[in-house]
Amino acid sequence: MAGDGRDERAWVRGAQAGSASDLEALFRAHWARAYRAAYLVVHDAAGAEDVAQEAFLAAVRALDRFDGRRPFGPWLHRIVVNRAIDWARARALRREVLAEAAVSAVPAPDDPPDAAAPSAGILEALASLSPEHRAVIVLRYFLEHTPGEIARMLELPRGTVNSRLRRGLDALADVVEQDGEG
Repeated sequence: MAGDGRDERAWVRGAQAGSASDLEALFRAHWARAYRAAYLVVHDAAGAEDVAQEAFLAAVRALDRFDGRRPFGPWLHRIVVNRAIDWARARALRREVLAEAAVSAVPAPDDPPDAAAPSAGILEALASLSPEHRAVIVLRYFLEHTPGEIARMLELPRGTVNSRLRRGLDALADVVEQDGEG
């Protein structure tokens, strides 16, 4: 979990000035949630690790443009989720191009970072959603951002976020209901 706001702002300032220890503190404070967000969007452990690492690298490269008066976590989550959406789209495209019927699944980590892990059924249902719907659901219900925060992070109108949340939740309910009948 991230330190208090003062620690985080000091770490950001230090990292902007080139301090490796402050950059490491930011990484330690935010890695678990970044990985969890990526995993819940891409539904692949190795892919989530790659996405989270790439997002941290992108954040480090863009630190000079980061507004240190704002919280670092939501800014990083935006980068993670956008990269995860891109990764999931590219994966879907690769699957289409290669016409693979089955992709070997990497099992979910036994002990996902952060709070209570969603059930295997919920993870499977999340994987059935489009990356865009998955992203807003992860940000809202697993990382606990408000719809307004999500809209700002993803640079979307709030109505679009609300619509994706509703459609994503409806689709999840349909998948869970179908699984219950089968």
